[in-house]
Amino acid sequence: EVQLVESGGGLVQAGGSLRLSCAASGFTFADYAVGWFRQTPGQEREGVSCTSSSDGSTYYADSVKGRFTISSDNAKNTVYLQMNSLKPEDTAVYYCVASILWCGYGRAWFSHSLNEAGSWGQGVQVTVSS
Repeated sequence: EVQLVESGGGLVQAGGSLRLSCAASGFTFADYAVGWFRQTPGQEREGVSCTSSSDGSTYYADSVKGRFTISSDNAKNTVYLQMNSLKPEDTAVYYCVASILWCGYGRAWFSHSLNEAGSWGQGVQVTVSS
């Protein structure tokens, strides 16, 4: 059974940093891309970033490019999202998701994962105060 468990959320002031973790189990980590979405009340889930551990490819939404960095530790089957220069508009519940599609497809990976991927974590709250 595929399981994804997020951790690392919390409350931080604008300009601060947080690191989210997504611990994966139940599948061959190297065969999947893992990424992050976020969601605020009343809004659709928004793709944030993804990475394919097989080749290290990454993709970022324009809204976080240059501030967020995604990485993976294959030995720990864990994906991290380092979030720097946080803004109040980054406040959301952050979810990780695993997809067989290669992350290098970029925005298409977000669409595919949102509509087709069946494995989501439970989400973690990130709150950025102004």
